[in-house]
Amino acid sequence: MPDPRHALLQLILAGGATAPRRTLVQSHGCPARALAAGASAWRSAGLSAAQVQGLRQPDTERLHRALHWLEAPGHHLVGWHDPDYPALLRQTGGPPLGLFVDGNPARLWHPGVAVVGSRAPTAGGRDNAACFARAFVQSGLAIISGLAAGIDGAAHRATLAAGGLTIAVLGTGPDLSYPRGHAELRHQIAHTGAIVSEHPPGTQARPGHFPGRNRIIAGLALGTLVVEAAERSGALITARLAGEAGREVFALPGSIHNPMARGCHRLIREGVALVQTPDEVIAALVPVALELAAALRGRLEEAPSSPHIGGDPGIPTMTGAHKQLWLALAHDPTSMDCLAERTGLTTAELSSMLLAMELDGRVAVEHGRYSRKS
Repeated sequence: MPDPRHALLQLILAGGATAPRRTLVQSHGCPARALAAGASAWRSAGLSAAQVQGLRQPDTERLHRALHWLEAPGHHLVGWHDPDYPALLRQTGGPPLGLFVDGNPARLWHPGVAVVGSRAPTAGGRDNAACFARAFVQSGLAIISGLAAGIDGAAHRATLAAGGLTIAVLGTGPDLSYPRGHAELRHQIAHTGAIVSEHPPGTQARPGHFPGRNRIIAGLALGTLVVEAAERSGALITARLAGEAGREVFALPGSIHNPMARGCHRLIREGVALVQTPDEVIAALVPVALELAAALRGRLEEAPSSPHIGGDPGIPTMTGAHKQLWLALAHDPTSMDCLAERTGLTTAELSSMLLAMELDGRVAVEHGRYSRKS
């Protein structure tokens, strides 16, 4: 039977409609069995003649390039069938068959907000994107965007400067930078956050790839904030896809004389929430964050109500890094930097665990400092 990773790559490289290939994998349990099922089963699942031919005669050059990319440290392929596939993205109408990730795939489970907007924003728009991103980081949220020029880049950079977690979703292969001027930014995000693409390594930018990228941005996020957008804008596509996925959508109002505000004003007229402060966004996302925390607890098989250990009623049953963090917390507020020093964990790892503990009612946060709840 073919190697599971090899089989998933063949299914991805077959191209065409994603839904039939997901059906094929689901009906057979894993990519290897789906590939071994043969042409009759492929056609029964709804694959087109071109897809069947693509599975029979795979593009070996692209296949070997992808396998070579996956050999490098930090490079991963997460399939739709994999239990580590991001829970929020799985719930959307058209989740990708697989995700190429440069970074830690677990970071895709971190509760986050999509911050999107114009590639040619005003100075005020850049400032607003950075301001909201910094506030979201302080609340423990990740920032998800598309690595584009303008608002995307401003949100990514502000998050990195604040020591937060940011995820960039590409419309190219995971090994390419688009625009090219963002190569260093892409490297920084891969090092501390995650670069994500549904396209195999080596895939160049094409106009048709970006609406698909936008659906992943919207699908990974608890909600989407549009900072500035013209009336015809990719950010509006992201907002529409977020709404179709049942996620919250927010828009910042702007001057009636600013053409980059007209897309936001259109969204507001259509019923999208008008927001003026980051706290308004954060408060609206709490219910969705609770759902994600529950899914994450299930994936990690955590038991928040389990018996206590060591005879200390203040220490719930935990293992590994969660226990290490709990022991590092005090009843006096403690900064993120201090917790990182005590535990040796990264800011991204700490913020993810602290948010889950906060939602469980174990941890209090005030002005970016954390303490145990009595």
